[in-house]
Amino acid sequence: MTSNWSPTRLGNLSGKRIIVTGATNGVGLATARELAKAGAHVIMAVRNLELGAQRAAEMSGETSLVKLDLADQSSVRAFPGLFEGDVDILINNAGAIAPRRTETVDGFEITLATNFLGPFALTNLLFDRVRSQIINVGSDRHKHKSSVIAFDDPHLRAHKWSRYPAYGRSKLAVMLWGLELDRRLRAAGSPVISQLTHPGWVSSNLLKMSDTRVMSAWHWGQWVPKMFGNDPEAGAAPTLYCISEPIASGSYVGIDSLSGLKGGPTLAGRAAKACDYEAAGRLWELAEKETGTTLHV
Repeated sequence: MTSNWSPTRLGNLSGKRIIVTGATNGVGLATARELAKAGAHVIMAVRNLELGAQRAAEMSGETSLVKLDLADQSSVRAFPGLFEGDVDILINNAGAIAPRRTETVDGFEITLATNFLGPFALTNLLFDRVRSQIINVGSDRHKHKSSVIAFDDPHLRAHKWSRYPAYGRSKLAVMLWGLELDRRLRAAGSPVISQLTHPGWVSSNLLKMSDTRVMSAWHWGQWVPKMFGNDPEAGAAPTLYCISEPIASGSYVGIDSLSGLKGGPTLAGRAAKACDYEAAGRLWELAEKETGTTLHV
């Protein structure tokens, strides 16, 4: 990392309960590890409980495991009933790049389901149990020209599907969701704040979907992101920065470099299309309809 920020800025988080989705690998695992080390009770929301148990055993601090598959709305709906009590912070970290177009059991395009619709529903269902903060992991990929929300065909049944445009549009959806979430929280005078983050280019994020590798060797292998991108610990830093630093609700924390690929955490700018309140409102309504959930502030 190029900035002077470090996880020691978290201080003592004893007594805090924090949910981290996608906590078995990459940025999610690094995030969970640092929070547990700082004294928080980390609720690791994971698809693979066996792998989750292995990861938890390897880290210091207090953790618990709860089953969650964000690509399955029934799993999302079951999640709140699998643990008791409130939480201080919800970190919607889990994300995926699908190797091919598939639909979930709910009939959703899998990238949009995993990266946006699942976290959207989860947040709505858990909101009355969240005390202070929601952090949604977005991506600078939302800035790419191919990252466009197809409101007339959100699951790309008629439009052409390809891996990275699908990922980019799902992350644009996260950015717009974060914009509208912050607006609603402010309008309601809620004590809960929300932020968005970008972890940089992290090899584990690009090369894996959950526990399965999806990028082939001809797609640069692993050495390019290791050389030009962040490691998982640096990728976790923008999320941890939101917890340690007194930044405003609605902030977007990215990477301190011109490329946005490798560096330390810093407040960042977003594309104009991620600041479109009209589009954000339309997307919110679409997600409510698709998931059958709403936010009660």
